Amino acid sequence: MVAVLGALAVVNVGFAPGAAAYDAQSKQWYLEPMQAEQMWKVSTGKGIKIALIDSGVNANTASLKGQVLTDEVPKSVAYGATDDYLGHGTSMAELIAGTGAGGSLQGLAPGAKIVPYRIELDGLKGGAEEREKTPDAIDAIRAAADTDAQIISMSFGSVGPSSEEEEAIEYAASKGKLMIASVGNKGQTKGSIGYPAAYPYVVGVAAVDSSGTVPEFSSSGDYVDLSAPGDGFPGWCDTTFRSYCDDKSGTSPAVSIASASAALIWSAHPDWTVNQVTRSLIDTASRTWAKGDPSKYAGYGMVRPRKVLEDPNYDAGPANVDPLAKENGGDLLANSASTASPSPSSTSSHSTASQAPERASTGGTSAAGSAAESTNDSNILWITLGAAAAAIVIAGVGVAVLRARRAR
Repeated sequence: MVAVLGALAVVNVGFAPGAAAYDAQSKQWYLEPMQAEQMWKVSTGKGIKIALIDSGVNANTASLKGQVLTDEVPKSVAYGATDDYLGHGTSMAELIAGTGAGGSLQGLAPGAKIVPYRIELDGLKGGAEEREKTPDAIDAIRAAADTDAQIISMSFGSVGPSSEEEEAIEYAASKGKLMIASVGNKGQTKGSIGYPAAYPYVVGVAAVDSSGTVPEFSSSGDYVDLSAPGDGFPGWCDTTFRSYCDDKSGTSPAVSIASASAALIWSAHPDWTVNQVTRSLIDTASRTWAKGDPSKYAGYGMVRPRKVLEDPNYDAGPANVDPLAKENGGDLLANSASTASPSPSSTSSHSTASQAPERASTGGTSAAGSAAESTNDSNILWITLGAAAAAIVIAGVGVAVLRARRAR
């Protein structure tokens, strides 16, 4: 399915994990400001399973040994699950649950486990026969919905909606799954946010760089719900899995960090529902704007799971109320059992089409220079659009901002 939203960034020089000249974790700039070490004293994501729908996952990298539940992939969609044809899915898995062994990538939720799903994305090789064998995203989403994985992580997107895919999303939502997807990397061309991020009941994630700023490449619009680090840290160079390349960037890794953040919270509060986990991510996100006026660039702000974990008495609100009901066009679970199979939504303002979208692409791309919107803890917020920007003052800080109230 799906048209290209961006290509995974690749640089010319790669470094093998374990080599003295390279340490992936030292380049994962977000680990320290997110206070990963402190969070791991409270939660590592243990007990949480994440269905990773991507290009497949190589379960034999140093970082992922023992972290991938290959036997738990439903047989109907198990083809090639551990045969990563891009290197993308493996990078995403390591950012979520990697152990960091031998200088490899350190996952933000190293206690969580990955259940890999391999679907057809832009870049799949092997011709018609391979495409025929490779599961479709729709089938993967439905299959994952019927498992005990709590989170479905989707670092891919298409330019057009599909009624069948939307029904699969609603089915997974009815099963209480937290679905997280990349909004895409078409910010520089003012391109629209891709699907599945633009569907109801999917948390759309934008990227943030090391200054807490949304880079220019990150797509913006009505379906950005949260933002997370997604610019300027390592990932696998290619499918040989011999070395990492620096400066991988895109909304794909942002989805992995957001998924790992949710895993940390859900592990610490295993009795919470998807509504409570989502609400805690929204309420504790770093932002300098009013919560009731989410940003078209960064949504409700940058994820900060530590704000939940540091408070043992954190109140996540009602279990059966969707915190994004307004954006989703209604509360799917409010008046139905969590195992119900929903009919296509008639209340959502998201448009759908009967045909399946074109083949999907990953949500990775090269960093793009000037910035969009900041979400860091310093209360500094700015945006640069070409050479011009208009300044306003928030919390005593000069700010250039363009933000719109979202009406989904």
